[in-house]
Amino acid sequence: MKSKAMHPKKHITGHDLKALGYPPAKWFKEALEYINSNKLTKQEMESYLEQFRLSEPLSMHTTPMPYSINIEAENELEQENIAKVKATMDEVMRTPTVVAGAVMPDACPAGPVGTIPVGGVVAAKNAIHPGMHSADICCSVMLTDFGMTNPKTVLDAAQENTHFGPGGRPRGKQFKMPEALMDEFKRNDFLSDADFISIAREHLGTQGDGNHFLFVGQSEKTGKTMMITHHGSRGPGARLYKKGMKTAGQFRKTLSPNTPKQNAWIPFDTEEGQDYWQALQTMRKWTKLNHELIHNAVAEKLNINIENRYWNEHNFVFKKDDIFYHAKGATPLDANFMPDVTGPRLIPLNMAKPVLIVEGPTTKSNLGFAPHGAGRNMSRTQHKKQFTGVSDKAIFKEETKDLDIRFFSGEIDISELPSAYKSASNVRAQMSQYNLGEVIDEVIPYGSIMAGDWQKNAPWRKKKKRKKLK
Repeated sequence: MKSKAMHPKKHITGHDLKALGYPPAKWFKEALEYINSNKLTKQEMESYLEQFRLSEPLSMHTTPMPYSINIEAENELEQENIAKVKATMDEVMRTPTVVAGAVMPDACPAGPVGTIPVGGVVAAKNAIHPGMHSADICCSVMLTDFGMTNPKTVLDAAQENTHFGPGGRPRGKQFKMPEALMDEFKRNDFLSDADFISIAREHLGTQGDGNHFLFVGQSEKTGKTMMITHHGSRGPGARLYKKGMKTAGQFRKTLSPNTPKQNAWIPFDTEEGQDYWQALQTMRKWTKLNHELIHNAVAEKLNINIENRYWNEHNFVFKKDDIFYHAKGATPLDANFMPDVTGPRLIPLNMAKPVLIVEGPTTKSNLGFAPHGAGRNMSRTQHKKQFTGVSDKAIFKEETKDLDIRFFSGEIDISELPSAYKSASNVRAQMSQYNLGEVIDEVIPYGSIMAGDWQKNAPWRKKKKRKKLK
């Protein structure tokens, strides 16, 4: 069957060139003008386009590009974890675009071998790899200083104003998206469809599930009460990730078919690359606003002034000249990565340990990053198996003693308790050992809110139980 793109009387478009196997590039505009203005025949067009065809697809590096390992095993379980992290990182570092990398102390595998691990940083030349920032784009933490307000008062107000679990906020409790931000969505091909914008509206002011939290504690230095939220870009980010992976996959077919699908990339110097980069920046603004709305709602509820605020993201891509730093669960230390930085960085460990407030220099081994938390040595399922025969309530009581820990769904999720994570003291010690940020203050925990096991009483699960009882 002949391609319509080959018909000489048809007005040729970029879609036609892509159908012929040419990845989108800057030369498209000039080539299309030439083809259409000169009304090239099929044969003339094929001959003209040959100059733009890659002679050979890019091959994987024979050996991995060098990367820094800023992690050390403290026990047998961690030895196994680090071995898996190294194995997957070795494959990632063979990607044709990659020039440098680093592994943080909170590292753990995040998929099949060849997938960037949590706690991994990968620098690529002139390329954006959607699979290396993950589906939870711009997952981030924000701190607001509420002065000498009682921490319980802040946590109570926060519980009334936040939203955990699947989906968006219920009607009547949704926040309005600013017109300027809405316009950014509408102007970008990755973000502009109606469903995308609808979800972006509904999910504002929501925190999701998993390891996302709302934490309240007091500064060790000042005694002031501080609220910290941890969540990402929710439904809109997941949709952008999916579109980014699809676009990268199209480029992969011609640029480097031997590269694993999860490491496909979008060349920055293409129209798609420019649009995707801008879409990431818009999603960053949306996510920051998502945090701010929750924090502001708590301040308004309590009628108190905000004394200070700062934030930082992970699961994002940061640019320096033509190098793109993909941080999968790594916190930027370098101020050049965050043009709107207003303070030090935040590194949470677990619900029973302080949130660290850090700052530090960029070095050759850290590439300008620090860990984003404590990470895991085992999966959620493996962790739960350790407590077979022990009730969730007993485990919860033991691990959260003297803390005000709440689950939004009303159901305990033991896979988010402190024992599910790496040793906080070990991560902190290795931060010092590898020069990954200096702790300048700590937020001592009072309590926190998480989604909890919302699936336990999900409508579909209740329906299934009712059927069994019949």
